[in-house]
Amino acid sequence: MISSFFGKTKPINYIVLAILLFLFYFTDVFFQIGEQRINQVIALELLLFTVLLFSVFTINQIVRAEKATESNSYAMLFFLLLIVTFSDELVLQYVIFANFFLLLAFWRILSVKSIRNVKHKIFDASLLITIASLFYDWALAFMFLVFFVIGVYDRRTFKNWLVPFLGMATIFFLTFTFLQLKGSLNFFEEHYQFSLGLFTTKSFFQVLNIKTLIYLILTIIVSVLVFVRLRNTSGGKLLLLRIVFLIFVLGTGIILFTPADASPVIITFFPAAVFFTNYFEAIAKRKLQEVVLIGCMALACSLFAIHLN
Repeated sequence: MISSFFGKTKPINYIVLAILLFLFYFTDVFFQIGEQRINQVIALELLLFTVLLFSVFTINQIVRAEKATESNSYAMLFFLLLIVTFSDELVLQYVIFANFFLLLAFWRILSVKSIRNVKHKIFDASLLITIASLFYDWALAFMFLVFFVIGVYDRRTFKNWLVPFLGMATIFFLTFTFLQLKGSLNFFEEHYQFSLGLFTTKSFFQVLNIKTLIYLILTIIVSVLVFVRLRNTSGGKLLLLRIVFLIFVLGTGIILFTPADASPVIITFFPAAVFFTNYFEAIAKRKLQEVVLIGCMALACSLFAIHLN
């Protein structure tokens, strides 16, 4: 019954997911607020909730527009379950903002496959990634994805290789002008630190906790199974999923370079949700789908409850 409900993309699906996100998010806020008064944090928390909600809906638009999955609400659901599972990561507020702009950038990058308005899409993606880096410095690493897509789809046009630099320069110039007016030019030096947690900690688990490690391994296994199943299909979707997997690889690399208490796991949720959805769609038996979905929801809720305690 649950799988049948989320197997559609009707307005009721959006409403239910929005309500679930609201309940989980503000339950977490209530338990974590401590001695602060609610009126001191409510404005920021509402903004963060809105950004997360738009992120959930943006993922649905991406997978539908680019045909990364079938027409259903599973990608949104899996993204929401990952948020619930890693609710302890929501304290990294700047990463939530960065992730939203990265999602918009990924959308523009994946849409390059149509080979229409390539320069505009590359420019937009570069702008959005650079904006994301203003919130989280390592987001700039996703510029590699832009150059990879250029090499895959339209590498013979020399101007395409220059567009990403123009996009980055545009945002940095505007930011520089704004900071110059405020007298805060030290922002660049203080913000773009690119911390290397992997090389500054003594234990591997100071960089990657057990929950994150299991999640990354599980996502890789699911991704491999999806690629094996689709190996004989047309190259369009396969190439698209390879780009999505590269997003996951880059996100994982960033996680490895970051201490566990500042790990931006949320930036891997989009590719993970895409692969989980593709794997889930391949399950032929409806009853088995129900069992898997209920199991995922129970696990997410259990980990959320443990986090609150």
